[in-house]
Amino acid sequence: MIRDVEKYVDRCDLCQRIKNQMEAPAEKLMANEMLEKLWMYLMVDFITKLLLVAERNIILVVCDRLSKIVYFIATIKETSAEGLARLFRNNVWKLHRLLEGVILD
Repeated sequence: MIRDVEKYVDRCDLCQRIKNQMEAPAEKLMANEMLEKLWMYLMVDFITKLLLVAERNIILVVCDRLSKIVYFIATIKETSAEGLARLFRNNVWKLHRLLEGVILD
């Protein structure tokens, strides 16, 4: 019975025009590289739209991809790129050396 319905829908011109078009199949997923050293590959993101506390309203989140250890660094919305580089240098780089890769949102 189900196959008869499928055959009918496959041959029906109106059914073919009305039904949702399927997207092209996605590419094969690629596995991430195996991580071997701590603090060499990081994920970085911001938590925004927070209430102003101690003159800070954004949190810079820096996470090590291997250990999942996270630093939460309070900052302000108006921080420049140079300011973010200083925050990173003062809170992450000085403790863990220069990294090899970063994933940003």
